[in-house]
Amino acid sequence: MSLAILGIGTVTPQQKIQQHHAALLAGSLIGSKAPAERTMQAMYRQTRIQQRSSVVLEESPDGVITQNFFQPAKTPEDLGPTTAQRMQRYGSEATALSTAAVEKALGQANVKSEAITHLITCSCTGFQAPGIDVALMKNFDLSDRVSRTHIGFMGCHGGFNALRVAKAYAEADPHAVVLIVCIELCSLHFQYTEDPEQIVANSIFADGAAAIVGRSSDAPEALPSDTWCLVDQASVLLPDSTDHMGWSIGDNGFEMSLSPEVPARIAQALPSLTDSFLQPHHIVRNAVSHWAVHPGGPRILTMVEAALELSSDSLNTSRDILSQYGNMSSATIFFILEQLFGVKKTDATHSNKSPCVAMAFGPGLTTELALFE
Repeated sequence: MSLAILGIGTVTPQQKIQQHHAALLAGSLIGSKAPAERTMQAMYRQTRIQQRSSVVLEESPDGVITQNFFQPAKTPEDLGPTTAQRMQRYGSEATALSTAAVEKALGQANVKSEAITHLITCSCTGFQAPGIDVALMKNFDLSDRVSRTHIGFMGCHGGFNALRVAKAYAEADPHAVVLIVCIELCSLHFQYTEDPEQIVANSIFADGAAAIVGRSSDAPEALPSDTWCLVDQASVLLPDSTDHMGWSIGDNGFEMSLSPEVPARIAQALPSLTDSFLQPHHIVRNAVSHWAVHPGGPRILTMVEAALELSSDSLNTSRDILSQYGNMSSATIFFILEQLFGVKKTDATHSNKSPCVAMAFGPGLTTELALFE
């Protein structure tokens, strides 16, 4: 039994900022703590990101993209909006973006909202109660008996946790129709700091939402022949790595810690983890047709490609998503899968059973793997 993916919907805020403009903006906000402009531009350029979306961006009457949520630091002690102010903005923005993603997913799945039996929400960038789950129930007139689960603060691999819960629901009830919603407003946590790790985080994270509609592959209704199904998952906590990546709540937003050792640690462990994950399914690495790797940054993708001995174009979709959208934390993997699933439907060179392996990395240091067929 597996989780059949009936539809995926992805959205980002309408306004985008080019990466070189984002570097200029960051420098103007941080003030005296900021590195030299040349250094800041180099750090932002190394991300290989071209543009990112944010809920704080606005377009002025003359067409210039601007924002007023973050103000330039007035003193070295000025660290920008408080966490309470950032959470207020999260509360005012998250529902609309999530709603747009759900509308797209339901439309692609050709499923009416009243058919939803389980709702799983996922976010690591905001907290509120009642949360977006209740707001979505109202917006889509879901039954007041819909089973709700929220997955919070899991970081970039949170979408995999949501898939695991959805698969369990589908396996327990072949009539279940599960809706997953990942909403991340990472830009609300811009940090006023000279810390290189925090500056890197400022340079890569962005805003986006993704929704997924799924049900059991054993449901009475027949599935289209080109439907992707989640058949297996694995979660592995790498030893002695808890200090390599972190996400903590500060007085002025959530603070990311990211060790430069992360890519090397992942690359060291990944070949054996991947092989042992695929072995029960009698799949070898070179038989995998599609790779959906969460683009935590360009170095992550390069190291994964080298460690798994993949072809130079294997991670093109992950690189494209990073370039055009940035790192949207838990939602990002579904932007990648949405593109790959579309390629799969039009690619006559692969059979309907050609596998796709998805993976993401997060605090812990955690590696998540998923197998789709």
